[in-house]
Amino acid sequence: MAARVSPMVFLGFGKYVRADRIYTLEPLTEGDRGNGARTRVWVEGIPEPLIASRTERAILAAMGGGPDATRASKPGQSESLF
Repeated sequence: MAARVSPMVFLGFGKYVRADRIYTLEPLTEGDRGNGARTRVWVEGIPEPLIASRTERAILAAMGGGPDATRASKPGQSESLF
């Protein structure tokens, strides 16, 4: 059986991380945005979040998440995560 390799995800600003190391995506608020910054990306093994120029939806799609992966993060959804 061949070993599966996690895809690299482009965050923008010349940054790439392995998809299986990303554990949280945090959209930046209007006040925090600037110079193309859109999302804080928390990566296993890195104590501070990376700043991405891509939206959380674009990053989720690159990680292999489809439309259903973003549905739970929409406000007003009553779907349980646990």
